[in-house]
Amino acid sequence: MGAGGGGGRRRRAWRWAMRAAASAVLWTAVVQLASIVGLFRPRVFADCGGGGGAAGAGLAAAAAGLAALASEDSVAAKLSPPALVPKRIYKSNGYLRVTCNGGLNQMRAGICDMVTIARHLNLTLVVPELDKKSFWADPSDFGDIFDVDHFISSLRDELMIVKELPLKLQLRTKKRLYSMPPVSWSNETYYLKRILPLARKHKVIHFDKSDARLANNGLPIQLQMLRCRVNFEALRFTPQIEALGKKLVSTLQRNGQFVVLHLRYEMDMLSFSGCTHGCSSKETEELTRMRYAYPWWKEKEIDSEAKRLQGLCPLTPEEITLVLKALGFTKDTLIYIASGEIYGGERRLAALKAAYPKLVRKEKILSPDELQPFQNHSTQMAALDYMVSLASNIFIPSYDGNMARVVEGHRRYMGFRKTIVLDRKKLVELLDLFQGGALSWDEFSGAVKEAHKSRMSQPTERKIIPGQPKEEDYFYANPQECLGSNGGFRDAS
Repeated sequence: MGAGGGGGRRRRAWRWAMRAAASAVLWTAVVQLASIVGLFRPRVFADCGGGGGAAGAGLAAAAAGLAALASEDSVAAKLSPPALVPKRIYKSNGYLRVTCNGGLNQMRAGICDMVTIARHLNLTLVVPELDKKSFWADPSDFGDIFDVDHFISSLRDELMIVKELPLKLQLRTKKRLYSMPPVSWSNETYYLKRILPLARKHKVIHFDKSDARLANNGLPIQLQMLRCRVNFEALRFTPQIEALGKKLVSTLQRNGQFVVLHLRYEMDMLSFSGCTHGCSSKETEELTRMRYAYPWWKEKEIDSEAKRLQGLCPLTPEEITLVLKALGFTKDTLIYIASGEIYGGERRLAALKAAYPKLVRKEKILSPDELQPFQNHSTQMAALDYMVSLASNIFIPSYDGNMARVVEGHRRYMGFRKTIVLDRKKLVELLDLFQGGALSWDEFSGAVKEAHKSRMSQPTERKIIPGQPKEEDYFYANPQECLGSNGGFRDAS
């Protein structure tokens, strides 16, 4: 019995040892696999130390050590490359080169569309070229604004993106390149039937415009989701821009809550739109001359007052001052102005500064040395304003240009952060009545508040106007297909 008992104990011990060894091997494999795909966090061990005594203390210490090693702020975490998404393998139908047009946010939306088109047609995308010829004359390349390597690697499960054409095709396209602007607001069928055959024929196709080349509505959900993914995840600013943008945000946040006012009262916008309300006759002449100097600005003869009454002009600094007061913003409100140089300079900002002494700009927060690398690079300066606008407690654009709309949509994705979308047509009517003496201050203020109750970035459906894409709601201002009830990506399932 003793010998048999001893043999049984040995067999049980052997089985226990084998199970333990198998469990250890399996657990090791799981940990390694999970760490590869970025899902493993050793912090989970912290919940296993409930045994008390020396053993419990040992487990707790081990867990603490592992957690420290796995900390996202640790040096190792910062140096370790992120896990790559699996590469999508497909036969490319050719290369797509793109020259973007417009300012930062018009180009940003265009890049999202170009990625989506390239993916839909199984093309290889060449990293887009940025606009260097328009009003801003900014020499910045894609890599001066966006993190190129992140852009390429984060989308490798969707399409191939290369930094340049193969040498053979570079030489060929120097002699002959098929270049065209795609038709604005086109759907996926246009690209499949009209563009794909051209790409297959020429091997390289060049789009010389990128703005509004994809429809707002009626596209497959997968394409709409990809537009969002590019915008919210793949287009990351360079480390230099990110670092300075974060410094701006942290400086503002140390002083409490803050409002970003996107005051689009800049020379290019006023000249392009023909909006001269509040300008002197000399300024009006200057803006008109500039409009005629740019041949791609098609509208030349413009009735400024008619456009203003239709709500098609940016509010002036004096008008926005009254609107902010009417909405209830008090004198101690910290306001960051996100814009380039205000037309008319300090003279036009006088009323706003008097009403809101805590008015700041990036030039006031950052030192000249910090801003020096960004000087004469308006797109990089706009990227700093973009970061601050996303982080603000409230975002208020004075005009619904590209930055206003793209930031509004991004803030929806970030949890429907408050954006006050001003009803300029209604405001102009109320402002004229108040300044003409037909409304008291209380009546004016009450009417302004009432007009904006439902214009504070609440979840809404995009307005669709068949056949009039310019008049309907812009996809990037409200990418509803991508948003869950609290912002962030909606579950595609």
